[in-house]
Amino acid sequence: QGHLVESGGGLVQAGGSLRLSCAAFGSILSHNFIGWYRQAPGKQRELVARITSDTPDSEPRLIYADSVKGRFTISRDNAKKTMYLQMNSLKPEDTAIYYCNTVPPLPPVQWGQGTQVTVSS
Repeated sequence: QGHLVESGGGLVQAGGSLRLSCAAFGSILSHNFIGWYRQAPGKQRELVARITSDTPDSEPRLIYADSVKGRFTISRDNAKKTMYLQMNSLKPEDTAIYYCNTVPPLPPVQWGQGTQVTVSS
């Protein structure tokens, strides 16, 4: 199945922007069940943005958690085997380690190391 490498995190002030990248080695990003997760200190990992579809052949849909809707945008470049998360209007509560992986109904593949995003107030 391959593995995933996240990058692009960093320290940014509230209101700033970052773009995260997820490089896939293998065929992980070729289907419509992939997304971005995050895990803040002391909290469970949560799914914040995903690409999904009703059937393997139907048009993909983009779904966001309420906490990031209107601020984050998920996209992918199949030719580059890379998925992105554009994050705008960042808030301190967005501070977390961000991971990419498959999303339900697919089981997760091996988790990467993630990329740290820290938003200062």
